[in-house]
Amino acid sequence: MNAAARSLLARALIVLLMAVTLLPFLSMFSAALAPSGTYPNGLEWPSDPQWINFVKAFEVANMGELLKSSALIVLGVVPVSVLIATMAGYGLAKLTSNRYKWLYLVFVAGLTLPFEAVITPLYYEVRALGLLNTRFAIILPLIGLYMPFSVYWMRAHFLNVPNDLTEAAQLDGATRWDEFWKVQVPLARPAIMSLMILLFLWTWNQFLLPVVLVRDPLQRTMAGALGAFQGQWGTDVPLLCAGSLLILAPTIILFLIFQRQFVAALMQGAVKG
Repeated sequence: MNAAARSLLARALIVLLMAVTLLPFLSMFSAALAPSGTYPNGLEWPSDPQWINFVKAFEVANMGELLKSSALIVLGVVPVSVLIATMAGYGLAKLTSNRYKWLYLVFVAGLTLPFEAVITPLYYEVRALGLLNTRFAIILPLIGLYMPFSVYWMRAHFLNVPNDLTEAAQLDGATRWDEFWKVQVPLARPAIMSLMILLFLWTWNQFLLPVVLVRDPLQRTMAGALGAFQGQWGTDVPLLCAGSLLILAPTIILFLIFQRQFVAALMQGAVKG
């Protein structure tokens, strides 16, 4: 197969992948514009689009409060997780001797632990701490559950930083703390940015923990509140589709605005890792 044929095949596969990815969203969008109370049939543009469905869904789902709740949860999870993971990744990569390398295996083992496997003991632990039905019931477990991947990610970056930089900083009289903040952290910006983006998306779209640990939908993430919205308006398919698209909108808008930084951060993080 020559180069032109390979290029044509690659473009055809990309177009096919885009079509398969966008088709469900287009179907939801067309259904959201159907008259309220009807049952849309597949991908069919309505003759009289009901844009008011999005306004009604925003109001009945109390999207303003959900945006606030999701933002508070993200602000509680992402900065703390990134800070702890950066320090732990640096410590595991640069400060531990061979006899303590087994600590790294603990975090690797954590990568194999699905959220579903710990949700029941986590529920009783959160209840014992008196945090059930509060946003801390989501924030604190997510910080812990994100640690294995976050530490693995940051350790992979710091392992690829030459030790000559550390030695040069020490020769200039820098302490370990100064070297970490003034030398290592600036070099780790691509890895830190990509980790922040991933944790933001995972936290914003978190569904299981908010549903199990928080009873009030207005204290959940937007994705977690979808369960309550579906239970209340599940028979109104256009309104349900409109609400689902509104819940997805912040992450889609964020990606469209920062798509170059998103791709560059992930690529640089992958190269560093």
